[in-house]
Amino acid sequence: MQQPRTLLDNFFLVIKGLCMGAANKVPGVSGGIVAFVAGFYEEFIYSLQKLNSKAVKLLFNGRFKSFFRYINAKFLGLLLFGMLVSYFSVSRILDYFLDHNELFVWATFFGMVIGSIYYIGKDFSPWNQRTIPAAIIGLAVGVSISFLNPARENDNLLFIFFCGIISVSGMTLPGLSGSFILILLGNYVLLLVDSVNALYDTFSEVFSGDFSFVNNRERIQILKILGVFTLGSVTGLVTFSHLLSYVLKHFKATTTAVLLGFITGSLGVLWPWKRTIFKLDDAGNPLLDSNGDKIILNYTRHFPNMAEVETWWAILFILMGILVLLILDWYGNNRKKNEQVRAAR
Repeated sequence: MQQPRTLLDNFFLVIKGLCMGAANKVPGVSGGIVAFVAGFYEEFIYSLQKLNSKAVKLLFNGRFKSFFRYINAKFLGLLLFGMLVSYFSVSRILDYFLDHNELFVWATFFGMVIGSIYYIGKDFSPWNQRTIPAAIIGLAVGVSISFLNPARENDNLLFIFFCGIISVSGMTLPGLSGSFILILLGNYVLLLVDSVNALYDTFSEVFSGDFSFVNNRERIQILKILGVFTLGSVTGLVTFSHLLSYVLKHFKATTTAVLLGFITGSLGVLWPWKRTIFKLDDAGNPLLDSNGDKIILNYTRHFPNMAEVETWWAILFILMGILVLLILDWYGNNRKKNEQVRAAR
């Protein structure tokens, strides 16, 4: 039976939500890795899997207490709260450093993913004729995705719905960045910049008593696109959680091997030494979103110049990223030992 969470556990769960939100914001970084490394990935997937027909029946029958207990609402609520806070705080700080110290940010994430590979792989023992090929397949898929070229923007509503399903993968599949997938599908700017800006402008106008947007056909169309995208994201979140819940329950070793290979392959996306390609206006200047941030289209990678001091600083940040995961590993091991001591008393 799972031990009840203490106030400190709840606080750290919000912090984990902050980290997931910040990770999901950056193209190439997966919030699922945070869940995997922080040790709540399976609980996260199983909780999402509880959003099913039984939960709907409990809700509509007015059995709210049973509904909240069934879907593990406190756990999901604290995580979601952390993600929302992250959008207005941590992710803003992250945007600043990506704009001013991009190399060091990517280097830190690169190191953290290397550390997460060690963290996940160190206790994974069943390497056999089933798990080794599974890890190789995961690695190959991860590497292939890293070097795909982005498609053109497509506002077909059926394709938008598909984008919503795929984009939520960063929360459920460690190593697969939903925002990076949207870049590859050509709709990152449309769905995570233009649509969000349109929603922000609409809310601002409504709160000021201005409803003129209802006559703006372009605004209505982009809000429709955002609605379809959101519907696709919810569909993907529930669908993926049910699928992953099943494979984790019946093929845990093979699934872990695939994810381990996939995370390793995703290092190509996070390679620190790359140049960012921004969306440009007709004059060749970078376009900005409503927050004043440059709109990213893709990246080109290159090898570091070992003669530059900046390169050695980046290597130091990689080591710092690895160290963060080693500290988390140490903290997790000590926490388990303390829980075992308390349970034995």
